[in-house]
Amino acid sequence: MPRGRCLHLIRPQLELLRQPSARLFFLAHAQSSLGTGAAYVGLLLIAYERFRSPWAITLVLLADLVPAMLLGPLFGAAADRWSRRRVAVLADVTRAGAFLALAAVDSFEATVVLALVAGAGTGLYRPAVLAGLPSLAERIYLPAATSLFEALDNLGLLLGPVVAAAVLALASPETLMAANGITFAISALLLARLRFGERPAGAERRRRQSSLLADAHDGLLAVARTRGVRAVAFATSAVLLFAGIFNVAELLLATDELGATSAGFSALVAAFGLGILGGSLSGGRTSDLPTLKRGFLLGLLVTGLGFAGSALAPALPLALVTFALAGAGNGLILVHQRLLIQTLVPDELLGRVLGITDALASWAFATSFLAGGAIVALAGSRPAILIAATGALCVWASAGLVLSGTWTDPNPPLPEKPANPPAGTAPLSSDHEIAPYGQHEASSSRGA
Repeated sequence: MPRGRCLHLIRPQLELLRQPSARLFFLAHAQSSLGTGAAYVGLLLIAYERFRSPWAITLVLLADLVPAMLLGPLFGAAADRWSRRRVAVLADVTRAGAFLALAAVDSFEATVVLALVAGAGTGLYRPAVLAGLPSLAERIYLPAATSLFEALDNLGLLLGPVVAAAVLALASPETLMAANGITFAISALLLARLRFGERPAGAERRRRQSSLLADAHDGLLAVARTRGVRAVAFATSAVLLFAGIFNVAELLLATDELGATSAGFSALVAAFGLGILGGSLSGGRTSDLPTLKRGFLLGLLVTGLGFAGSALAPALPLALVTFALAGAGNGLILVHQRLLIQTLVPDELLGRVLGITDALASWAFATSFLAGGAIVALAGSRPAILIAATGALCVWASAGLVLSGTWTDPNPPLPEKPANPPAGTAPLSSDHEIAPYGQHEASSSRGA
């Protein structure tokens, strides 16, 4: 892509970074994301060294997901009861302590426990920060902020293993753990200096009148009763399930079907990662609901087509293109899902809805680890990826049908407030009872 077009694609993100608060926030997120990507490699090595079995890797990978799977709604409820900035700082301090301790302990049991603690920190961090992003900068920069957040997450996973390779040439995996702990400590210090993500309206009243568990239950009801938000949440989780099957099968596809070397497989993984990066950044200009919906559905379609092309690719060069296409679709899905939720859901419910969607995604990935291995073992890599492609395209068709009459007006009128809303939350029984983001600003606090 020409340099001018690249700059045009990321111009909103560059304009956002002119604001000091945004620069500080994304500096914190960028360095901790890079540390996480590097520590991922070191953590797998440490787990295998301390318990020499493939189950060691499986347990550590699941340990990162289990907290969000089981406690995601509670993590989101915490972000709606307290200052989101303080919750994010607490999450980073938790992760810093977990990784510094991982560098010091030597037992496998302690490794798994600390991986669970680190996973809990991540599960707490994401809904708090994503719910606080709308207050980081002006409303017009919300798409740029959300897309840059997702892009830096994926850039860390893409470049982190390269950093890990350089560090491991000179030091031990424990050094990587300690270095990652330091990045989270730095992030906590930087976030503590910012003013963003203050408590939403009504948080103090909810703390007095309801429990954290009751707040989480309200969030679950909000997602379950809202057709559009429910469709987006479940479509994202379903396509991530099929993406997990794709990830399980890609190594065998590369080595057994395409005859690729380790370098060739690494190139495929890099192509997928670059696709996610590009798809994430492309959401920086999106603002109105119809455009957000089209971007989300486009991501589902592109993902399915990318999977299908990868399953049918006869040689590595074409597979590089289809892997990048599938990655771009994934990036489009994730950033547009976040933006739809941030735009539609009232501020006082935003953390809970984000926590629930993270929990659904974690369940999807955990299921795909098991289902993907079984499908590949029974059918082979190409059929498994074709199954993933068919599933993703079915999700696209179903989501398009469910959302066909939803969010057609970029500026819908402010809905009337129901006469008797339930304590602690606003009822969301239909999409017509959700006001878009800007229309909540008169009655809720989104900033310092």
